[in-house]
Amino acid sequence: MTAVGPLDAMFLLGETREQAMHVGGLMLFELPEGARDQVFPDGTRDYVSRLYEDITQNQTVNPLFTRRVRNRALDLGYWSWDQDRDIDLEYHVRLSGLARPGRFRELFELTSRLHGTLLDRHRPLWEMHLIEGVQGRRFAVYSKIHHSLIDGVTALQWMQNTLTADPLQDGMPATYSLQGMNGSNRTEVESAPRGLVGGVGRALADLAGLSPVGLKSALRVLRNEHSSVAFQAPQTIFNQPISAARRFAAQSWPMERLEKVRALTGATLNDVMLAMCSGALRNYLQDLNALPDKGLTAMVPVSLRAADGSGRGGGNSLATLIADLATDERDPAIRISRIMASTTYGKSVLSQLSPLQNLMIGALGLGSAGPAAVIPGLAGRTPPPYNLVISNIPGPSTSPLYWNRSRLLGMYPASIVLNGQALNISVTSYDHQLHFGLIGCRRTVPHLQRLLVHLETSLTELELL
Repeated sequence: MTAVGPLDAMFLLGETREQAMHVGGLMLFELPEGARDQVFPDGTRDYVSRLYEDITQNQTVNPLFTRRVRNRALDLGYWSWDQDRDIDLEYHVRLSGLARPGRFRELFELTSRLHGTLLDRHRPLWEMHLIEGVQGRRFAVYSKIHHSLIDGVTALQWMQNTLTADPLQDGMPATYSLQGMNGSNRTEVESAPRGLVGGVGRALADLAGLSPVGLKSALRVLRNEHSSVAFQAPQTIFNQPISAARRFAAQSWPMERLEKVRALTGATLNDVMLAMCSGALRNYLQDLNALPDKGLTAMVPVSLRAADGSGRGGGNSLATLIADLATDERDPAIRISRIMASTTYGKSVLSQLSPLQNLMIGALGLGSAGPAAVIPGLAGRTPPPYNLVISNIPGPSTSPLYWNRSRLLGMYPASIVLNGQALNISVTSYDHQLHFGLIGCRRTVPHLQRLLVHLETSLTELELL
């Protein structure tokens, strides 16, 4: 029996039917040469069916994936993790087939439904879906896991560790059977009350290590100096109450195209990606006659490591900043210049802070979206701290990669949307491409798939600078 840490408990407590707290991802594979992608009349099993049988019958389960959450009287009301001693893999791992013709449209519609469904708290909080029948001799794997068990970056790392550069290797594990990985750096304890005390004690120790001057400096940066647009976001359709249904859309773009824009403008690759999103959001909102006069802003995770891999303070290499997306500007050249100025200034300010101050900035910045998520009726009635989250998660450096002789073609993150934050754009890199995963509330963000067309238009505009 282990305690659920305070941060993990937030994801459990904040979950509602409308606000699912799991992260996921869609991986697209090409069938191996000679593999059959259907069931033949003679009863011969196809490749995906045999793969499903193998990973549900012949693989052991990592203890992390046998955890289920408990809130019992003997734990004094605290959340705790219990081990499921008789885990039902045929429940957690499912085989699905797309309706013909098996286009991306049908694949994304299925992914949307799967991502909008809550995980069963009576079981370990994860699912894996093998999806056959994708057009062009392809199949897909959609996975989701509760954020209380694992974060999005770690989840992507787990998926990468199931892959190999060897196109002939069979017997590769499924994510849930990886051994030697614990999925979290958070300290665990043996009893819930002691775990709570320990977590509070560590937090108090951290705060004690931050002087009043340092605390005041961090708060001042958050409020005033972090960015010229910090916490001054306009009200948009993205900052409204959400429903339980989701819509997912995804597409890949060659890294070479973004690199050319980077060379032309002097921007970072992340700035070019933000400029793509900026132009797409501007055109999308214009189509809906919902573009505000003020520019949208985005919460963006930022790496503070230097090019040689070192980072200020050694331990903490990630922070968050609020970026000006400049959607009020028609000229794409001026838009990307404003984005560059915003992110450069934000990173320069963050680089002057201690690791603990950076941690506080990130926590306070992300937490500022919380009130609308947990207080009924608040979403859409108060100014949002920012309009959406746009994250760029580093992907595998090796390419191409394979899973049981099947080549990985694309990997698309599917993150969390909150009440008052109805759209999330997550990006990862692989095989010289950037893979965009868009997740939004089906009702609040209409025709989400149109953003893919607008992303292409926006990149084309940047290429013409």
